[in-house]
Amino acid sequence: MADIRFDGKVAIVTGAGGGLGRQHALELARRGAKVVVNDLGGSVDGSGGSSAAADAVVAEIKAAGGEAISNGSSVTDDAGVALMIKQAMDTWGRIDILIANAGILRDKSFSKMELADFELVVNVHLMGTVKPVKAVWKIMREQNYGRIVVTTSSSGMYGNFGQSNYGAAKLGIIGFMNTIKLEGQKNNIHINAISPVAATRMTENLMPPAVLEKLKPEYVTPGVVYLASEEAPTGAILTAGAGAFAMSRIYETEGVYLGEGGLSVEEVRDNWSKISDPEGQQAYVNGGEQSGKFFRKLQGG
Repeated sequence: MADIRFDGKVAIVTGAGGGLGRQHALELARRGAKVVVNDLGGSVDGSGGSSAAADAVVAEIKAAGGEAISNGSSVTDDAGVALMIKQAMDTWGRIDILIANAGILRDKSFSKMELADFELVVNVHLMGTVKPVKAVWKIMREQNYGRIVVTTSSSGMYGNFGQSNYGAAKLGIIGFMNTIKLEGQKNNIHINAISPVAATRMTENLMPPAVLEKLKPEYVTPGVVYLASEEAPTGAILTAGAGAFAMSRIYETEGVYLGEGGLSVEEVRDNWSKISDPEGQQAYVNGGEQSGKFFRKLQGG
């Protein structure tokens, strides 16, 4: 089969000044894409800012013969996001790919966490994904083409101590993806999620050096670049780390119909093993499929 190429395509990668985003930007450029390298240049907790990191990645891309421009906007700032889109359109006249990768951490147990830190992390990860997607949506619809990759986490899908803010945002991104995957289909806009395990500034203090060496960002990037390609599926959650790849899905059990007459709390308790029985469980494509199951059970009951 032919190599995956992005010649003539324009990509925006947020949070691309280092770590995962940098690798995504470099690989897209190596395969022919023109890349907007976005990075606020702040610290892991979101403070500060500098364009130096984004400029350095642009220099790398250009040194390898590629095309790139830098952007230092915050993904939470409406004017900054609009500027990022304008720069891409003014320079190349189209936007084909958006990889929403930017993020910060403010980890603390929920009892010790300030609400301001909860709101900030949700704002950066969730709204910092929504705002760039909203900004490119009309462009991609008019082109009848778009590929969007959002970044989720095992902390959102499964939980992680001290990351209630981060986890809430990361699972919120999945809810967002699950709806716009449906809305984008008629215009050939595919959206997928990556759940990475990688050695970056955000994880360097969580694992020993020997483990981090096995979790290089470049071991995640091939999955992201595939999800950004013309051949990409839509609505997939790809987990990746250390060269391993897997799919994550939300499943619902078949459950049991308990009827309406005399329905009680005790009936739910007494039938819990049937309600939670995994046999026949399914991963639904849209919410209507769940409603359809309930109506089917009603008719069968």
